[in-house]
Amino acid sequence: MSNKTIKCTDPLFDVSREIVIITGIGGQLGYAYAKALLQRDARVVGLDIRSTPECEQLTNFYPDNFLFLHSDVTDKGVLQENLLSMEKRFGSPTVLINNAAIDAPPFSPPEETGPFEEYPEASWDKVIDVNLKGVYLCCQVFGAAMAQANNGSIINIASIYGVVSPDQNLYEYRRQRGEIFYKPVAYSASKSGILNLTRYLAVYWGKRGVRVNSLTIAGVFNHQEQPFLDAYCGRIPVGRMADANDYNGAILFFASESSRYMTGSNMVIDGGWTAI
Repeated sequence: MSNKTIKCTDPLFDVSREIVIITGIGGQLGYAYAKALLQRDARVVGLDIRSTPECEQLTNFYPDNFLFLHSDVTDKGVLQENLLSMEKRFGSPTVLINNAAIDAPPFSPPEETGPFEEYPEASWDKVIDVNLKGVYLCCQVFGAAMAQANNGSIINIASIYGVVSPDQNLYEYRRQRGEIFYKPVAYSASKSGILNLTRYLAVYWGKRGVRVNSLTIAGVFNHQEQPFLDAYCGRIPVGRMADANDYNGAILFFASESSRYMTGSNMVIDGGWTAI
């Protein structure tokens, strides 16, 4: 990874004065967002339940501009401690990227990927707790600090599966080999909830200088099984899954002054998935 700084010559897209919080920093997209912002001289605070080699890379390459904090987005007390720690290091946040989320991975226990009628209540609670309650709590803690300063941008990471239903046909190859597999319901429900939480807060903080938008994204390539890739890429108009860096332009837009008159909106970057 290069730690070369990219100087912005257009003040409209300048993020060098921003203090950015990214939840789920240890994931594929959290790391991509952080790197794009750090390369442009933003100060970034990454939150996650545990550190990863990627977090350590960011700390090593950007020791003056990156701070990793252990966190739990479902625990308001921990988030309040995180806010105090980041204020001591960088000051009050100006950008919040609610990126942390969980889903049932491809090889989850059978009860999590079985029929809807048998989906475990505990699994529902866990996904909703992280994906929706976690965003709500982060907005309460960090968004409130922004509102107090009359300045900020909140970017809630949504999903195509919060706009349309998962295409269960993508997993037909698994059923053909004898597995009972359905994309579970909780992730979709949590991501659709993000959309109206975004609209609510955009109106609530509209006159406090805090803009709140959502970014709806499609699937990201991460060495999935070839039959899944064949089915997914055959359905999506652009013919491929997203690269982790494909969403960085939108992140920079929302984090900078270029989006200063945009709030309560949902930007869809999905390779055309929801156009079908």
